[in-house]
Amino acid sequence: MMSEARCQLPYAEDVPYWKTGSSSPEKWIQGACRQIESIGGRVEHEAFASNAYQGSAYCLVFFVDGEQYRIVWPVLPTKRPGDALAARRQAATFLFHDVKAKCMSSLVLGARAAFMPWRALPDGRPACFATFGEVRATFPALPLPPPDGGPR
Repeated sequence: MMSEARCQLPYAEDVPYWKTGSSSPEKWIQGACRQIESIGGRVEHEAFASNAYQGSAYCLVFFVDGEQYRIVWPVLPTKRPGDALAARRQAATFLFHDVKAKCMSSLVLGARAAFMPWRALPDGRPACFATFGEVRATFPALPLPPPDGGPR
């Protein structure tokens, strides 16, 4: 789920949103989808995946202004195995708040600038999991917004 280049993930208990609510993870994911739709985006896929080697993560694949984005948000490891649902809830909450913040930013900066870390590369990975050289090779000459502040 996560890039091998990523650093070690923190424990879920050591970051925000740990056991702060009781809403289901699905409710948070649905809320993230609604946020994307509120800025004119279209959610194509939403998924939860898990494997024994890399842990688990939520994934949203969506389009805004004709460009594809792929959010992969990890479920953090827990100190106690019985806290898996709380960790899933926490991950979904994080994902929702990240999407909401980026949707608000997109109203000012445009979707491309706001969601750039999650821009899907040709191989399907989000840009934030690639090296700078890979991103630059993929997007060698992105058009700049017009100087008059018109549509991006």
